[in-house]
Amino acid sequence: MVALENCLTLEFIMAIEAQGSVRVDLLGGTLDLNPINVILPNVYTINLATSLKAVVRIDHTQEDGVRIKSLDYKSEHFFSREQFIHSLQAETFKELYFVALILDYFRLHSKVVIELVSGSPTGAGLGGSSAMGVTLFKAVCLFLNKECDREEAIRVVNNIEARMLDCGPAGYQDYYPALYGGVLALSPDFGKVKVEQLFSKELKAFLESHLTLVYSGETRLSGINNWEVYKAFFNKDEKVRQGLSKISEHALVAYQSIVKNDLPLLLKSLCREGEERVKLFPGIMTPNMLALKEKLLELNLAYGLKVCGAGGGGCFLIAHHQDHGQKIKNFIEDFNKVHHIEMRVLNFEVEGSL
Repeated sequence: MVALENCLTLEFIMAIEAQGSVRVDLLGGTLDLNPINVILPNVYTINLATSLKAVVRIDHTQEDGVRIKSLDYKSEHFFSREQFIHSLQAETFKELYFVALILDYFRLHSKVVIELVSGSPTGAGLGGSSAMGVTLFKAVCLFLNKECDREEAIRVVNNIEARMLDCGPAGYQDYYPALYGGVLALSPDFGKVKVEQLFSKELKAFLESHLTLVYSGETRLSGINNWEVYKAFFNKDEKVRQGLSKISEHALVAYQSIVKNDLPLLLKSLCREGEERVKLFPGIMTPNMLALKEKLLELNLAYGLKVCGAGGGGCFLIAHHQDHGQKIKNFIEDFNKVHHIEMRVLNFEVEGSL
């Protein structure tokens, strides 16, 4: 941790900008909860870094405090150094409490202005807040001319987010794509998470041509769902244990399919994981999602649908033939008009490794 007196006297470098990808979880979500991840065998969580980016800019100011601007919400707030030191509470910082706690870790309490861009819609299930957290951590390190330890960033921001959610442990998968990029296989070991980079140009092209990412227009909160799963798992709920075991099995097959370059099997495993997740958590798919899925399957436009994140609503993936992407986009536009909703396709690319 950087001492307060050092921060106030440091020779700051020029204004900086840092970016970090929000992720799309492919398979093995919910398995990234300690210690569920080391109780179930052969756990893999597979996700990818998208071209949708959380962006943090930090610049100098002469104000004795921190000015925080959200470009998404077109809002601006100023917090004095005294508020950081004497009133570091949720009631003081409200929706910016997460940001404040990360700044406080570095004792960065004054003479800066920070601009934030989230990179994804609110409640999208793409781990946007987690990506923002580690991107802010990286940005502060750059601003203080301090090396950014990726594992320290993940550990600190994960603990801060768990404290804020106050509903059990926070999963770890959301932080890695923002700092590592690419396509990742995360597997647990005692005391650490093994990060395996799976990115290739062939895998990137396959995923981009066979997956469509859609925002349902309905927000969700994953922390509550994770806590219910966590409690049920340790209460020895057999349905939950069997369901998570099957999700783990599909994720393992998907990992092996990438390693063996059997990418059609990866797509099948993703769809099967999506079906298993709906069986385990029926509320994860909203009525509008279900109606869209049924029509796409009926028209043979899709192989299946996989909800992103742990909550109902947010974003979902549609797996399909490489020639059906534009047809699906057109169909969603017509579907919106009939059902008076506002689903939208989020165009993205798979980012390379960092």
